[in-house]
Amino acid sequence: MSEKKQMPFFERYLTIWVAICILLGIAIGEFSGDAVGVIAQWELFHVNIPVAILIWAMIFPMMVQVDFDAVKRVGRNKKGLGLTLVVNWLIKPFTMALLAWLFFEHVFAPFISPETAEEYIAGAILLGAAPCTAMVFVWSYLSNGDPNYTLVQVSVNDLVLLVAFIPIVQLLLGITSITIPWGVLLTSVVAFVVIPLAAGYAVHKWIVRTRGMDFLKTRFLPKLKPVSIIALLSTLVLLFAFQGERILEEPLAILLIAVPLTLQTYLIYFIGWFGGKFLKLPYAVCAPAAMIGASNFFELAVAVAIALFGLESGAALVTVVGVLIEVPVMLSLVRLSVRNRYDA
Repeated sequence: MSEKKQMPFFERYLTIWVAICILLGIAIGEFSGDAVGVIAQWELFHVNIPVAILIWAMIFPMMVQVDFDAVKRVGRNKKGLGLTLVVNWLIKPFTMALLAWLFFEHVFAPFISPETAEEYIAGAILLGAAPCTAMVFVWSYLSNGDPNYTLVQVSVNDLVLLVAFIPIVQLLLGITSITIPWGVLLTSVVAFVVIPLAAGYAVHKWIVRTRGMDFLKTRFLPKLKPVSIIALLSTLVLLFAFQGERILEEPLAILLIAVPLTLQTYLIYFIGWFGGKFLKLPYAVCAPAAMIGASNFFELAVAVAIALFGLESGAALVTVVGVLIEVPVMLSLVRLSVRNRYDA
């Protein structure tokens, strides 16, 4: 059995760190003037460069663990990959559409107009049809998932995304003129998968060859963990700083949108988690299988929402709120996974 990753200090005070980062980010966004706005505009194909760098720092520790000899054998775990595909593409988009319709058309009808409700539903559907590509590496790493399985899982998910995203969105939105923003896809895959994977592979091989596998696992990787966590918290601060002004201007809208998105995240996680336990998947496979569906490819969802409905639309706002709740909600699921780790 692999050594259980402990997060004694960070995990013990998880709620406090998240709350501090959220408040700090909102304060920076409110009082920094145009400085944050300038940083927010440092984008390449709608992918913010500072955020991309921080995500790279989060992903790299897992990429260093990837053993390409073991990756060749991961494909034999058809149950794990099958669970990922079923949850991501046959369940998640439709539960998101259902929850969005239920809350925005009915539960929250007294607070928003029918036109706004339609835009909110559209944004939620875009999020639901775009399961995670990059951040799942972080959640898998922190929850002690199998890095080799996670890599294969993300690779298969990316391939399905290329052919399934448009038909699902067209079906649920009834819009036929959707085109994939290829720049966003290519930039995200290169920045969040190819580059850190290549760097991780090179570092892994060099350390194993020069210092040995024991040094990698017991000395090098533990030193990387603080880098990953600092980058994670910094990302949270930056994301809330980007939207700090809007959060203060539209607190009710943010809250209303966050409710179904948060419920969807927990629902999909538990479907994946209990589905994996039912299939008797090892914990190190079950945890990332549950995480990838619960998390979202928010860069893609934001870009498509802006292209289809405009920057100031309700649909775009929903995708942005999806970004804002993702880190704190997923951190709570990481903590939940670690607490409920099993040996099977």
